[in-house]
Amino acid sequence: MIDAMYNYRQGEIHSAEFSDEFNQLCIPFEDSLSEEQIDVFHQILDCVSETATDEMRAAYKAGFKDGASLMREIQE
Repeated sequence: MIDAMYNYRQGEIHSAEFSDEFNQLCIPFEDSLSEEQIDVFHQILDCVSETATDEMRAAYKAGFKDGASLMREIQE
């Protein structure tokens, strides 16, 4: 159920843009790579993104459960 709530609200979460620092590092680096290396680099970035997504989902679930525990404790 918590996953369903997270997925429903996901459209309301505004994603951040890449920082200037990221662009300053990433663009010249990517320009120095071959096509095969660029493909691998993009796969690595996708893995990092998926890991961050999983961590955000886990943090949302933990926060939700903590909030529920606090409400239950207050009621007792």
